[in-house]
Amino acid sequence: MHVLYLVSVWLHIVAAMTWIGGMLFLVTVLVPLLRRPATRARAMELFHLLAVRFRTVGWIALVTLVVTGTFNVLHRGFTLGQLLTGEAFAGTWGHALGGKLVLVALILASSAAHDFYVGPKATRLAEEDAPAEERERLRRVASWMGRVTLLLALGVVAVAVTLVRGAP
Repeated sequence: MHVLYLVSVWLHIVAAMTWIGGMLFLVTVLVPLLRRPATRARAMELFHLLAVRFRTVGWIALVTLVVTGTFNVLHRGFTLGQLLTGEAFAGTWGHALGGKLVLVALILASSAAHDFYVGPKATRLAEEDAPAEERERLRRVASWMGRVTLLLALGVVAVAVTLVRGAP
């Protein structure tokens, strides 16, 4: 069972690296590149293609994080019942776990809204040549949602460090 736990932790870390690394790549590499004059004409198309591909990878990573995270907590001796009743959230470690799960819930909600409503609607408006003001407003909303989700994800990493380093 210990080997399975180690595999689960490894998968959890790889999934987090994939998801957060992908978001950091978009923000630090792709967006600045697409703002250059040489790529600006195709920026929307290229960003859309990459974002749709990353959406698939991102959701696989998020599902992997939820499954492995649940397994990892159960391996630490907690039961599903304790998670559902809130017993697992007592004490310092439990409070940190609860905080992490709140951030995860916010990330899942924000990601779903961004990936399945705001982003596709912004793309559709651009393709339909909707009024520039409306397109730009939705593009800004999508952009800010992505930034907030990235900050929440970095917050999860910070809390995860306290869970591991401050673990009972």
